Amino acid sequence: MNAQVETGIVRDPQSGIILSIPNGVYHDITNEEYHSGPAVSKSQLDDIAISPAVYQWKKSAPVDEEKLTALDMGTALHCLLLEPDEFEGRFIIAPEFNRRTTIGKESEKAFLDDCKATGKTVMTFEEGRKLRLMRESVFAHPDARWLLEQEGHSESSLYWMDEETNEQCRIRPDRYLKNIPVIFDVKKTADISRFSTHAEEFRYFVQDAMYSEAYEKTFNERPDFLFLMVSDTIDCGRYPVRVQPIEEEWKAVGFETWHRDLRRYHQCKLNNDWHDMNPIERPYWAKRKSL
Repeated sequence: MNAQVETGIVRDPQSGIILSIPNGVYHDITNEEYHSGPAVSKSQLDDIAISPAVYQWKKSAPVDEEKLTALDMGTALHCLLLEPDEFEGRFIIAPEFNRRTTIGKESEKAFLDDCKATGKTVMTFEEGRKLRLMRESVFAHPDARWLLEQEGHSESSLYWMDEETNEQCRIRPDRYLKNIPVIFDVKKTADISRFSTHAEEFRYFVQDAMYSEAYEKTFNERPDFLFLMVSDTIDCGRYPVRVQPIEEEWKAVGFETWHRDLRRYHQCKLNNDWHDMNPIERPYWAKRKSL
């Protein structure tokens, strides 16, 4: 069978997986289609930065599907904040059951058995209560509320061609505003005071730079990139919320870093060589101890 073509998008006729896609903005590509499709993403460049072999391993290694059904509070929060109309179609919040009684345990089991057929993620009553409080905390913050109330696009996909390597790249911003050049990304964190550490560890500064460049290449305008941080840890009875950009110097490092990783990805493709035997480095504290 020949590949299926729709508005320039070419799909595998059996699996429906996107094989090629023109550069541009797409508002109707699902998360699954995006992640299984072509072009290189920020998360894939994160793997390249570790090792090209890790990039290839992650593409082929089996996934424990049962573990994926477990609740990810970050995913639920994203959905409730950015795609609230889809929340009930993806999540079920259980009623409160008295697990100290036989009737309560039996009722909970029957409820969970009924939920299995829906394919939705089930949240406990307490998880649902906490999630609603976190959402209310977000909307209590004036900057966060303003961002979420502006007209914009959530979970859209942007594709563009890097001029240096001629590699197609892709991003999927949490949300960008329609009439103002602003992108923002929702980050759930256990400790907002340590967010700068997380931004370095998980390469959020690279995300900022790559997403900002993608937006500029697509819309011919440099955007502001903001992080909407939400803590899932109580502080004085509240779930803290912050809205902040990262400093320009850090963003410049992100620009150099993502282009370095893209060049490495490009060379691996050209040479069809994804091997990388980096030696395990001795910990810094151990080196000092032996001096």
